[in-house]
Formats: sequence, C-alpha cells, structure tokens
Amino acid sequence: MSLAYVALGANLGDPASTIRAAFGALANLPASRVVRCSSLYRTAPVSLVNQPDFINAVALLDTTLTPAQLLAELLDIEGRFGRRRGEKNGPRSLDLDLLLYDERRLDLPELTLPHPRLHLRAFVLQPLAEIAPDLRLPGRGQLAAWLPAVANQSIVRL
Repeated sequence: MSLAYVALGANLGDPASTIRAAFGALANLPASRVVRCSSLYRTAPVSLVNQPDFINAVALLDTTLTPAQLLAELLDIEGRFGRRRGEKNGPRSLDLDLLLYDERRLDLPELTLPHPRLHLRAFVLQPLAEIAPDLRLPGRGQLAAWLPAVANQSIVRL
C-alpha cells in the first residue's frame, strides 16, 4: 500500500457540499481507502481573482493504484461532478490534484510529483498540516517550515 495525498477544491454551485460528496467518491475508489480527511477551508482565488471563493480540503488515501491509475480515477471523479476544463485557474465544479504519492518523484507530461506548487499555496499546506503535521515534502523538507511563506494568503477553516 502507498500513501497518497489528494487536494480537493471547488467554487461553483454549492462547493462545500461538492467537497463532502467528493470525499465519498474517494472512499469508493478501487484498491484504496480514505485514511483521513481535513476540515473544509474557504480560500480566496489565487491567480484569476474575479471569481467566487473556493472551498478546499485534503484527503489521505491508502492505495495500491499506481500514480497514473490514481490520476485517471481522480479525473473520472471530476468528470462525474461536471468538471469542464476551460480557463486556467478559472472557476470549477471540482478540482482534484494528486499532491504526493509516498515520497515518489515523477515528471511526466500528465503528472508531476510532488505537485510543483503545493508548497506555495495555503489552501494546500493548511489542510495538509491539519491531517499530517509532521509530513516531509520530498525535496523541500518539513511541511511546517513552508507555512510562514503562505501566511499572507486568505484562508479560513470552516
């Protein structure tokens, strides 16, 4: 079994309900089980600011799926929740990002592990710190060491 961390985010419709339902969809993944889920967090958009606030969270999975198989399952869940890829960093019904998979490093066109921007975003680091406070980010050190760098980003635990 491998440990995989997945970020969840949404800002269209009823995003809090969507994230809760997506936790359920993750619990139904084949060859996987949800170990822990963070609280929900309200966050301001990062790049494209003229859109609704996001609801974000993180889930920890125990899985025998490969990173590529897990990514395919995550994209399938997004599709079932109405995700349509359009404007980069634009509004979305559901976004699922594979953040970490054990301490594996990958650099493929469709998947980079660890997620290349996870250490720059409060909406990822805060929920991660909630469920795995002692987590080490491969190639970057302790997660807690990165929290001060994102302290200026708007995030509220719900």
